[in-house]
Order: sequence, then C-alpha cells, then structure tokens
Amino acid sequence: MIYNNIPNTDIKVSKICLGTMTFGQQNSEAEGHEQLDYAVSNGINFIDTAEMYSVPGRKETQGSTESIIGTWLKNQKREDLVVATKVTGPSDYFSYIRENLGFSKEVVHKALESSLKRLQTDYIDVYQLHWPERNVNIFGQRNYKHNAHEEWKDNLKEVVETLDGLVKEGKIRHYGVSNETSWGVMRHIQESDKNGLTRCKTIQNPYSLLNRNFEINLSEVAMREKVGLMAYSPLAFGVLSGKYLNNKLPENSRLKLFPQYNRYSNDNCSFLTQKYLELANELGISLTQLALAFVNQQDFVVGNVIGATTMQQLKENISSISVELSKETMERIDEIHELRPNPAV
Repeated sequence: MIYNNIPNTDIKVSKICLGTMTFGQQNSEAEGHEQLDYAVSNGINFIDTAEMYSVPGRKETQGSTESIIGTWLKNQKREDLVVATKVTGPSDYFSYIRENLGFSKEVVHKALESSLKRLQTDYIDVYQLHWPERNVNIFGQRNYKHNAHEEWKDNLKEVVETLDGLVKEGKIRHYGVSNETSWGVMRHIQESDKNGLTRCKTIQNPYSLLNRNFEINLSEVAMREKVGLMAYSPLAFGVLSGKYLNNKLPENSRLKLFPQYNRYSNDNCSFLTQKYLELANELGISLTQLALAFVNQQDFVVGNVIGATTMQQLKENISSISVELSKETMERIDEIHELRPNPAV
C-alpha cells in the first residue's frame, strides 16, 4: 500500500480509501464486514461513508452504512483507522433525514451526534459537508446557471466556526467539503484564514478517466492551498470496468438495479471506455486497474475512494495500487481523452 498525509495534518492515510455506500442495500452487514477486514489486511486504513448512505437514498435504509461500519469498528483499534463521514446538504428529497437539512450549528451538531452513535466511536477524523447549501452545478450539471433570487445567504463564516468548535471539542479532527467548486473551496479557506479557524483539508469530488473536470481549475486550488482530493466514482459507476460495453447490462450490476445512475452511460463515454480498454489490453492489465492507477498517480489525490459489491471486485480494485503507469502511458491517456473531453453529463 502507498500512504500519504492528509494535507496540513499528521494523519497518514492509504492512497486507496474504502468507499462503503453499498453497505446496507447491495451488501449485507456480513459482506460489509468482510470487505472491511480484507481492506485493512491489505493496508487500507482510510474509510469513507455518509449519514445518508446506503445508496440510493431511502428512508428505510438511511444510516445503514454507518451502522454496519459501527458494529465492525467497535472491535477494532480505533486509532489505527481514519474514518470520514458526511452531513447531508439541503434537498427536498432527503427531508426524511431531518426536518431541517443544511449546515446551521444546531443541525450539524445533531447530525454529528447521530453519526457518532451509529459508528460507535467518539470522534470523526474527517467530517465533510456532503454538498453545498447554495445553488451550484453538481452531480453532472456542467453549466452553472446563476439564480439571483436564491434563498441562500453567505453563511460560510458561521459554518466554519461551527466546525472549528467541533475540532476544539474533540468531536472531529478535521473537516472537508464535497461536490464543491473552486469558489466554494476558496471561500472556506478565506474564512478560516481571516478568522483563525480550522482549515478545510479535503474535497471529495468525482474524478476518473471519464470525468476530469477537477483538472480545469480545482486541481490548482488543491495543490496551491493544500486541500487533498478524495476522488469518488473513479470507475464511473462501474462503467470503467468495461462490463457495460456493447450494451451489456449484467444482473445485479448497479445500472441494472438502479438505472437512474446513468451519468456515464452515453455514447461518448462508451467510445472512450472502448479506447481505454484497448490500451489496457496492450499493457496487459485490466481496464479497472488502468482506470484506478490513473487516479492513484495524480499528485492532488489524497485518497482514491473505491467501492465494490463483490470480493473479486474489491481485490482487483486494491491491486491497482501495484500498477504504475509510465509517462508514455499517461500521455496516451491524454490523447484518448482529447477525442471526447469530459463526456459525463
């Protein structure tokens, strides 16, 4: 395993981070524990979850992922593990989680206490804001449409003050953002620096061979301001495993079970996936290993958030840490990318 520090901290984390959002629907408690045991035995110490998981979000299964991790975590050496979770942002769809969703002091404290209880731990290593409170293009929306009449008022100073207070209480060690923009990250940093408050340490956004939007400007923010990317969907909802090529739809696959996750199911994504598969075949590695190794080798990535529903998938995903792509291969990846730049919608 390869380890690096979360920027501006002394916390050393595995480059591969175990994503767990399938625990509670696609994976049972026993299967989740098996994945966690295998991951830790192979050097992974970084675990990511969220209060709204498992996915897709449903009232009946909300919090199930944290609860499954909790029944495993209580029997582990807590200080050897780095646990990240998230507080849900505003959304009418997720109103079943709480009457008020967002990042007010009262709501964040209530959400954190619930997560701590489900996870059976006294603290969270990285507490993340799952998505912004303001109107912003996320989850595949590429073109920002400004709404001059949105209800959101800039409250980022108060949000950072709340998180700073939780650090001082020992309830969280650090905080991060998720599904954020360059403007949002810089506003967080501005409020922290101006007011002597805890600083944003991570950003969890999508990043993969089929979604390199992070490189456009957030990568510069990440490098210059030392905010590490926790790259989610590095296999683009499983598309970059190649299993959906030629219009295949395997039984029990995510797209078969949940067809609404179709962000990477267009013709341009299929075209690029085929090209990347041909490159992987030339190199004698799997497409999955190529896709994950590409993410692993980015300097701005602190954690590559993998997810799996089977042990075979998990083993292949973790094995990507041993794959090193040459400079020539990285250049060939860039050439393929230019054929259909950022095809995800």
